[in-house]
Amino acid sequence: MSQMTKKALKAKRESKYVEFKETFDPSQPRDWCEIIKDIVALANSGGGIILVGVNNKGVPTGFDPEVLLQIDPAVVTDRIHKYTGIQFSDCEIIAEAKAGHRVAAILVHSVPIPIVFVKPGTYRIGPKAQKTAFSSGTVYFRHGAKSEPGTSDDIRSAIERYVESLRKSWMSGVRKVVQAPPDSKVYTFPAHVEVRESSSPDARAIRIIDDPSVPAYRKIDYDITHPYRQKEVIETANQALAGKATINQYDIKCVKQLYKIEGQEAFCHRPKFSPSPQYTQRFVDWLIREFGKDNNFFVNLRQRAYERRSY
Repeated sequence: MSQMTKKALKAKRESKYVEFKETFDPSQPRDWCEIIKDIVALANSGGGIILVGVNNKGVPTGFDPEVLLQIDPAVVTDRIHKYTGIQFSDCEIIAEAKAGHRVAAILVHSVPIPIVFVKPGTYRIGPKAQKTAFSSGTVYFRHGAKSEPGTSDDIRSAIERYVESLRKSWMSGVRKVVQAPPDSKVYTFPAHVEVRESSSPDARAIRIIDDPSVPAYRKIDYDITHPYRQKEVIETANQALAGKATINQYDIKCVKQLYKIEGQEAFCHRPKFSPSPQYTQRFVDWLIREFGKDNNFFVNLRQRAYERRSY
């Protein structure tokens, strides 16, 4: 458990980094709009936590958080994308305990560039009345215990946080270079991906060896790392599913649309001079694993893709 989570569970009032929600009903547009507003405001303000099942004094309400804990994180990402156009998935929903009661904690991480709402979040509050949680073109931040439209100071603080994170990253790299042995050769790679999964067509894999006659590095062969075309992905997956489910080209299209597969080198590579993407065994394994978690995975996938087109 992180220090922020511990502080949130002990908190008796809301703050810049802690928000309380008494309940959450996923069938209510109001609840979605209000919680999305707070998630975005926390992300824009450096991150924070939303505790669901707690009143504004920090006292558990007795709300059963299971309905929230069972929500697929991809659904939250889709809801945020609906209003922001951003695939923000850097938040997680976990079960915690406060004063002997089970609550849900939504851990929200910071974003380097503030998220802007591109679509208004409105919901009905009566037969002929509606309320707007946030308007199109607004950027929300946390002001004390409230999520409110940002000011110039908020934007300045966001930029300063981003610059500071870059500075720390640069200084960490400088220290590694300075502390390296005198005869060292320095190679730099993105920290968030493996070398063989780099999105750059010029990326190279490094191999440490003792034999001086063998080349020190070689160019990645995508025909080896990404051996499948779409037809082969479908055939291989269907063989593994052994009749429990049958997928087709439309399912792959839905996966690419909802999970941005073509932007993930670990799953997919699009050759420079070919219109047909190539896929990895890891992608096939992921499809099978997701079905193993939920036998309705492909059915729900098609429904979510249909609903997205209907927005």
